[in-house]
Amino acid sequence: MPEEEQTVKVPTILVTEAAGTKEISAASVVDGWVTSTLKEAENQPAVLNVSSEGFSAVPLSSSSSALEIWEDNNQDQNNDLGSVSSIGSDASLMTTGQSSSLLSVSGLSASLLSLYSDAGDFGNLTVQGAVEFSITYSSRGELVILIEQCQDLAIGNTKKNRTDPYVKTYLNPDKSRLSKRKTSVKKNTVNPVFQESLKYKLEKVELQSRVLNVSVWHNDSLGRNAFLGEVEIDLKTWDWNHEAPAWYNLQPKSPEDQEPKGSRGQLIVALKYVPAGSIDGTKPFTGELHIWLKEARNLQKVKPSGVDSFVKCYILPDTSKKNRQKTRVVKKTLHPVYNHTMVYDGFRHEEIKEACCELTLWDHDTFTNQFLGGVHLSLGTGKSYGKTVDWMDSIDKEVELWKNMLLSPGEWVEEELSLRQSMAKRK
Repeated sequence: MPEEEQTVKVPTILVTEAAGTKEISAASVVDGWVTSTLKEAENQPAVLNVSSEGFSAVPLSSSSSALEIWEDNNQDQNNDLGSVSSIGSDASLMTTGQSSSLLSVSGLSASLLSLYSDAGDFGNLTVQGAVEFSITYSSRGELVILIEQCQDLAIGNTKKNRTDPYVKTYLNPDKSRLSKRKTSVKKNTVNPVFQESLKYKLEKVELQSRVLNVSVWHNDSLGRNAFLGEVEIDLKTWDWNHEAPAWYNLQPKSPEDQEPKGSRGQLIVALKYVPAGSIDGTKPFTGELHIWLKEARNLQKVKPSGVDSFVKCYILPDTSKKNRQKTRVVKKTLHPVYNHTMVYDGFRHEEIKEACCELTLWDHDTFTNQFLGGVHLSLGTGKSYGKTVDWMDSIDKEVELWKNMLLSPGEWVEEELSLRQSMAKRK
């Protein structure tokens, strides 16, 4: 960025006080963040923009409901190039009477991505029961799986003592959205009757290299679906004269099957922690976490046109909307370049050790976004503020990057990270 004087029109926000509501400058709220950002611009990624539209001082309220977060996954993505949010104990500077949920690990303390069905709960329930289905190849050139029923399924929600089952199929090794089929959900029964046909249009010769995966799931109203068991049929050895429905005992998913045999791709990211008062002894007023999302490589192809990907970020344990930041959507490439910087302020030094940066990649679609992979960046201690939490499960390079950031205040540290298949707790 050229060295020239820049005028930034700073937005205003409303602050609620006991005496009423008044309008103040956002610059006074962030206490010099705009100034320090412009001074350091030459050392920042070239795309970091601060303007009346692009800059936002975001107050953090208590966590939104999980349903609200899940529904928000399907909304249009923003196209900002740089963004800032406040978090931590000093978030009270942003608004009177509002506090960050970062300081509390009660409520929605699980990773946000436990909400996504394809990153669901594996292994938390004892698998039992059976599923009845038939496999045929029709004269129309379709593979038809007729899901008849299930019997004696496990309880999917032990707190409510109920199971809302549905059946999902894939033609492995294709685990993309194009390969997925699902039945309807049956409410509150461990003996559901479906009688639904799931169909695939493909040449019969292609089935020689496919394995039919039939899995049964409990559907949670908030999207946290629980794995109830599965059956796998190698179609290469299938007897196509056998068209009658048959019963198959449900099997648990083995630990090695919970992670992909092939890579989900890589994310190249740089982090920088700027402690409070480290710039000229006064700025920033609170600690800042800078996240530079550079690019991703070798993403899984989920549709013929490629992938329209974006990255979403939360600083856990806060899963509220106000805490979320996103990159723009980069279309039709398996190797997207984002070059996007996110800033979270409001940290005390001891607080950032208790936090986890959750970065997830998504394929953007008009109706629903598909999870592509993600990382957890933290110390990987398994605990936050003394409480055991699933999302403090960072390992290897994820932990190494976070530690290097803490050991190098004010400096960018970079790493190439392998994307996880699921954000559920590592076993």
